[in-house]
Amino acid sequence: MLDGLNGKAVDYRYRIKENYATAHEIFQNAKDGGASPIAITVDGNTSVIRALKTVWPNITIQRCLAHIQRQGLSWLRRYPKSEAAKELRKVYLVIFGIENYRQRDEFLNAILVWEKRYGQFVKSLPSKNKVFGDLQRARSLLLNAWPDMFHYLDDRKIAPTTNLIEGYFSTVKGKYKQHHGLSKTTRPKYLSWYIYLKNKS
Repeated sequence: MLDGLNGKAVDYRYRIKENYATAHEIFQNAKDGGASPIAITVDGNTSVIRALKTVWPNITIQRCLAHIQRQGLSWLRRYPKSEAAKELRKVYLVIFGIENYRQRDEFLNAILVWEKRYGQFVKSLPSKNKVFGDLQRARSLLLNAWPDMFHYLDDRKIAPTTNLIEGYFSTVKGKYKQHHGLSKTTRPKYLSWYIYLKNKS
């Protein structure tokens, strides 16, 4: 968990599972330590989001645009065959270009137009078919995520993606690879020292 304004770690765990219990523990510890975030940017893990709302009921949840776009495009494939998938892919491709309310409204209108044209048809497709099932998932992702996709337009301090923390942990992983001799008991200690020193820098 990083502070988006200064890039410092607020709380962390070594080798955890992303479930409600672990997420709740991390967030509660952060709260007990004085953290009172107004907004947080997360991926679509529903257990993590539920834990956040339990600890901070009034927190603004910003969904990571990178995760939404990457997952949606993956489900739709690079070269989809159906017109419904082709058109939905076009909608997904503009996500990172949204910088103001006008572009947001155009994007939301594109979702509504697509839904009116293809929504019921896509819902009726056999979900056991891998391609059709993935198309249905891509549709559901946008319909469920869009209410929490654009809080960054209201407050520019809110990060639209989790790229900051992704980059942070990518650096940590790189440091681990430079120390192949670390034992399993030493690795958590190394992580603690690394984060402590990085927060001090």
